Amino acid sequence: MAITRYEPWSLLNQLQKELERAHEKTAVDGGSTSTAEWAPAVDIKEEADKFVLYADIPGVKPEEIDVSMEDGILTVKGEKKTEAKTETEGYKRVERTYGSFYRRFSLPDTANADAISARSKLGVLEITIPKKEAVQPKKISVSAEE
Repeated sequence: MAITRYEPWSLLNQLQKELERAHEKTAVDGGSTSTAEWAPAVDIKEEADKFVLYADIPGVKPEEIDVSMEDGILTVKGEKKTEAKTETEGYKRVERTYGSFYRRFSLPDTANADAISARSKLGVLEITIPKKEAVQPKKISVSAEE
Protein backbone atom coordinates (compact mmCIF):
# COMPACT_ATOMS: atom_id res chain seq x y z
CA MET A 1 0.00 0.00 0.00
CA ALA A 2 1.42 3.37 -1.02
CA ILE A 3 1.58 6.25 1.43
CA THR A 4 0.11 9.47 0.06
CA ARG A 5 0.93 12.84 1.57
CA TYR A 6 -2.12 14.89 2.53
CA GLU A 7 -2.23 18.26 0.82
CA PRO A 8 -5.00 20.36 2.41
CA TRP A 9 -5.14 22.87 -0.45
CA SER A 10 -5.07 20.37 -3.32
CA LEU A 11 -8.86 20.09 -3.56
CA LEU A 12 -9.17 23.87 -3.54
CA ASN A 13 -6.56 24.19 -6.29
CA GLN A 14 -8.32 21.49 -8.32
CA LEU A 15 -11.67 23.30 -7.95
CA GLN A 16 -10.11 26.59 -9.01
CA LYS A 17 -8.63 24.96 -12.13
CA GLU A 18 -12.01 23.40 -13.02
CA LEU A 19 -13.76 26.76 -12.65
CA GLU A 20 -11.14 28.50 -14.80
CA ARG A 21 -11.47 25.78 -17.44
CA ALA A 22 -15.27 26.23 -17.46
CA HIS A 23 -14.88 30.00 -17.80
CA GLU A 24 -12.44 29.59 -20.72
CA LYS A 25 -14.88 27.26 -22.45
CA THR A 26 -17.66 29.84 -22.08
CA ALA A 27 -15.44 32.50 -23.66
CA VAL A 28 -14.56 30.23 -26.60
CA ASP A 29 -18.20 29.28 -27.14
CA GLY A 30 -19.17 32.92 -27.54
CA GLY A 31 -20.44 33.39 -24.01
CA SER A 32 -20.11 36.54 -22.00
CA THR A 33 -16.60 37.62 -21.09
CA SER A 34 -17.63 40.90 -19.48
CA THR A 35 -15.75 42.23 -16.49
CA ALA A 36 -18.91 41.92 -14.38
CA GLU A 37 -18.13 38.23 -14.01
CA TRP A 38 -14.58 38.25 -12.74
CA ALA A 39 -12.74 36.51 -9.98
CA PRO A 40 -9.53 37.92 -8.57
CA ALA A 41 -6.40 35.82 -8.95
CA VAL A 42 -5.45 34.33 -5.58
CA ASP A 43 -2.22 32.87 -4.20
CA ILE A 44 -2.25 30.88 -0.96
CA LYS A 45 0.91 30.29 1.02
CA GLU A 46 1.30 28.11 4.11
CA GLU A 47 3.96 29.03 6.63
CA ALA A 48 4.86 27.33 9.90
CA ASP A 49 2.56 29.52 12.00
CA LYS A 50 0.02 30.90 9.50
CA PHE A 51 -1.65 30.79 6.12
CA VAL A 52 -1.38 33.87 3.91
CA LEU A 53 -3.80 34.56 1.06
CA TYR A 54 -2.98 37.18 -1.60
CA ALA A 55 -5.77 38.36 -3.92
CA ASP A 56 -5.21 40.73 -6.85
CA ILE A 57 -8.00 43.29 -6.62
CA PRO A 58 -6.86 46.40 -8.53
CA GLY A 59 -9.16 49.38 -8.56
CA VAL A 60 -11.16 48.28 -5.52
CA LYS A 61 -11.01 50.45 -2.43
CA PRO A 62 -10.36 48.64 0.88
CA GLU A 63 -13.69 49.83 2.29
CA GLU A 64 -15.48 48.14 -0.64
CA ILE A 65 -14.00 44.72 0.18
CA ASP A 66 -15.89 42.42 2.55
CA VAL A 67 -13.92 39.63 4.23
CA SER A 68 -15.86 37.30 6.52
CA MET A 69 -15.45 33.93 8.19
CA GLU A 70 -18.27 31.55 9.03
CA ASP A 71 -18.30 27.80 9.69
CA GLY A 72 -14.73 27.31 8.44
CA ILE A 73 -15.39 29.17 5.18
CA LEU A 74 -13.50 32.39 4.42
CA THR A 75 -15.44 34.65 2.05
CA VAL A 76 -13.98 37.57 0.09
CA LYS A 77 -16.40 39.71 -1.88
CA GLY A 78 -16.76 43.20 -3.23
CA GLU A 79 -17.46 45.26 -6.29
CA LYS A 80 -15.17 46.89 -8.81
CA LYS A 81 -16.17 50.30 -10.16
CA THR A 82 -13.67 51.94 -12.48
CA GLU A 83 -14.08 54.65 -15.08
CA ALA A 84 -11.35 56.02 -17.34
CA LYS A 85 -12.02 59.07 -19.51
CA THR A 86 -9.86 60.38 -22.32
CA GLU A 87 -10.83 63.54 -24.15
CA THR A 88 -8.79 65.11 -26.91
CA GLU A 89 -9.64 67.16 -29.93
CA GLY A 90 -11.84 65.16 -32.22
CA TYR A 91 -12.74 62.23 -29.98
CA LYS A 92 -13.89 61.22 -26.54
CA ARG A 93 -13.26 57.81 -25.00
CA VAL A 94 -14.78 56.48 -21.78
CA GLU A 95 -14.02 52.99 -20.48
CA ARG A 96 -15.93 51.63 -17.54
CA THR A 97 -15.49 48.36 -15.74
CA TYR A 98 -18.04 47.30 -13.20
CA GLY A 99 -18.59 43.98 -11.58
CA SER A 100 -18.82 42.14 -8.35
CA PHE A 101 -16.52 39.36 -7.25
CA TYR A 102 -17.06 36.59 -4.77
CA ARG A 103 -14.53 33.98 -3.66
CA ARG A 104 -14.88 31.38 -0.90
CA PHE A 105 -12.17 29.25 0.70
CA SER A 106 -12.57 26.31 3.03
CA LEU A 107 -10.04 26.59 5.84
CA PRO A 108 -8.45 23.64 7.65
CA ASP A 109 -9.23 22.93 11.30
CA THR A 110 -5.83 24.33 12.29
CA ALA A 111 -6.85 27.88 11.24
CA ASN A 112 -7.52 30.34 14.07
CA ALA A 113 -10.68 32.12 12.89
CA ASP A 114 -10.60 34.61 15.77
CA ALA A 115 -7.27 36.16 14.73
CA ILE A 116 -7.70 36.64 10.97
CA SER A 117 -6.47 39.99 9.67
CA ALA A 118 -6.69 41.64 6.25
CA ARG A 119 -4.99 44.61 4.63
CA SER A 120 -4.93 46.06 1.15
CA LYS A 121 -1.91 47.68 -0.47
CA LEU A 122 -1.49 48.73 -4.10
CA GLY A 123 -4.38 46.56 -5.34
CA VAL A 124 -3.31 43.41 -3.49
CA LEU A 125 -5.43 42.13 -0.61
CA GLU A 126 -3.40 40.20 1.97
CA ILE A 127 -5.32 38.02 4.42
CA THR A 128 -3.34 36.47 7.27
CA ILE A 129 -4.85 33.42 8.95
CA PRO A 130 -2.85 32.34 12.01
CA LYS A 131 -2.74 28.68 12.93
CA LYS A 132 -3.99 27.48 16.29
CA GLU A 133 -1.36 26.47 18.76
CA ALA A 134 -0.80 22.74 18.61
CA VAL A 135 -2.45 20.90 21.42
CA GLN A 136 0.25 19.17 23.41
CA PRO A 137 -0.53 15.68 24.66
CA LYS A 138 -1.19 15.56 28.37
CA LYS A 139 0.95 13.17 30.34
CA ILE A 140 -1.11 11.04 32.70
CA SER A 141 0.75 9.24 35.39
CA VAL A 142 -0.20 5.71 36.27
CA SER A 143 -0.17 4.78 39.90
CA ALA A 144 0.24 1.26 41.14
CA GLU A 145 -1.95 -0.19 43.86
CA GLU A 146 -0.62 -2.95 46.02
